[in-house]
Amino acid sequence: MEIPYTQLLKITKEYKKNNAGEQYRVSVLSNIIINQIEPFIEYEFQKNGINALITFGNYDNILQDSLENNETDAVLIFWELCNIRDGFQYKANLLSKEEANDTVQKIKSEIDFLIESLSKTKIVIINKFSSLLFNSYFLKKNNYDLICDELNNYLESKILNNFVLIDIDKVIARVSVDRAIELRNFYSSKALYSIDFYKVYSNFIAPIMLSVLGKSKKALILDCDNTIWSGILGEDGKDGISMSSENKKGVVFEEVQTLAKSLARNGIIIGLNSKNNEDDVNSVLRDHKGMVLHESDIVIKKVNWNDKVSNLNEIAKQLNIGKDSIVFLDDSDFEINLVNQYLPEIKTIQVPEHIYQYPQLVRRNFNDFYNIKETKDDLNRIKLYQIESLRVESKSEFGNIEEYLKSLNLEMYVYRNSPDLIDRMAQLTQKTNQFNLTTKRYTVSEIENFVNSSEHLVMAFEVNDRFGGFGVTGLSIVEILGDKAILESFLMSCRVLGRNIEFKFLNEIIIFLGGLGVKNLSAFYNKTFKNNQVSDFYGKAGFKIVNQSEDRIDYVISLDEYEPKILNYINVNYER
Repeated sequence: MEIPYTQLLKITKEYKKNNAGEQYRVSVLSNIIINQIEPFIEYEFQKNGINALITFGNYDNILQDSLENNETDAVLIFWELCNIRDGFQYKANLLSKEEANDTVQKIKSEIDFLIESLSKTKIVIINKFSSLLFNSYFLKKNNYDLICDELNNYLESKILNNFVLIDIDKVIARVSVDRAIELRNFYSSKALYSIDFYKVYSNFIAPIMLSVLGKSKKALILDCDNTIWSGILGEDGKDGISMSSENKKGVVFEEVQTLAKSLARNGIIIGLNSKNNEDDVNSVLRDHKGMVLHESDIVIKKVNWNDKVSNLNEIAKQLNIGKDSIVFLDDSDFEINLVNQYLPEIKTIQVPEHIYQYPQLVRRNFNDFYNIKETKDDLNRIKLYQIESLRVESKSEFGNIEEYLKSLNLEMYVYRNSPDLIDRMAQLTQKTNQFNLTTKRYTVSEIENFVNSSEHLVMAFEVNDRFGGFGVTGLSIVEILGDKAILESFLMSCRVLGRNIEFKFLNEIIIFLGGLGVKNLSAFYNKTFKNNQVSDFYGKAGFKIVNQSEDRIDYVISLDEYEPKILNYINVNYER
């Protein structure tokens, strides 16, 4: 439901009261008047618990302003083709080939300047150039279109890892050309876009910011009856339910299942939460010829007669993810309302009354799972969770945890300043919330800078056991200052908790730092809503508290006094 503008301002103000703490700084650079976008961007941040500060550069001063934004958390750029020169949307079509080429070369050199200026900024969101607003009526491409295409091709070939390129035509298409543009304001004051456009655009780009800040969704949990198939299994039987394009009832559900399967292939956890007989559902998953989703796509199943709130709690616990990482999809307004009431952290989606709207509704929520860069670990995630279920089963065979850990044949592979792992290491900082001592988020370009810096040590690890591999699941970033060093980040995926891997990894970090001549290592714990379980990790490791407040604890340890934990059941190897 669309929120009226005045209500949006009121809601944002209420959110801001609760979102105290460090501000997330966003700079907006443009060659048009764009200030009306501010409340809509702020709303998207504040409703997700991010205390954002939005600032604007000077009008039509993108290049100069770009020099001043390396310390900003995020930069958003509106570089409109219609205003690269006054009246360019109509003057472009009278340019000779030589004049058009000169214009293109000038803008390309400015693109190079912009990219270099913002190369160390954490994240830069820049729109593609667009001719759609002024050329949507023309059958043939003209100079304006051709210049737009050439500049976009150049942008795509030149942007760095910290840039995200937005296809602004998709936003315009959702709003419509006529509703996206405010021509009266454009001709009077260079304010091109409408309020409707700003609403849709801000919502469109929000998942990028949420992904960088570790707030993207990780799991899609589905009901079964009238959600992944048409009909009620317990009443209609296996042969009476439909999920195939071979019939009118099933065609929509085949499309929805296919969309869910595509999420699974990109590393999103797919699960079932259904009131049904488990054997009946398993039979459908295995044998029904119309099923697109199969058991191999599904990580977790809660098919029983328990209430769905309890099942979702169990799912979050078993997967070891936050409830706010879950999206739940169900056809029943009763079930949806129940989850909304008791688990408001979970995002719910209800199958629409008009079933033909269902696939588009699912697509509309796809960006909740947005991932800036997919890694090998993402693509293997389903297999990793399925292997984990074997570990859980095996654990019950042992009398105590020590025997179980010894039986795993744990192998840790440690990597130092590895350029091959930059994407995955950045992703770990963005997604890891629970075992994360500082919860600092880094982009790919920032990790790349650390890896190439003589003043930083970036160490990561992956773990294997007798069941298989966990993937790259841990990271530390150390700043080295002569004979002193600071542990800026220390984090580990929840997948490897409970094995003392964290202490073994810390041992390896300290051994290596000692070899570099470091005498004292500082570290700190930043308290967040999710990382309370690691509040005393450094204390357990022998660090001494030097300063403490409500939200932060500072530690230090002399490497000469450090006593490593003896964990002989974990074998360590370096850089395979």
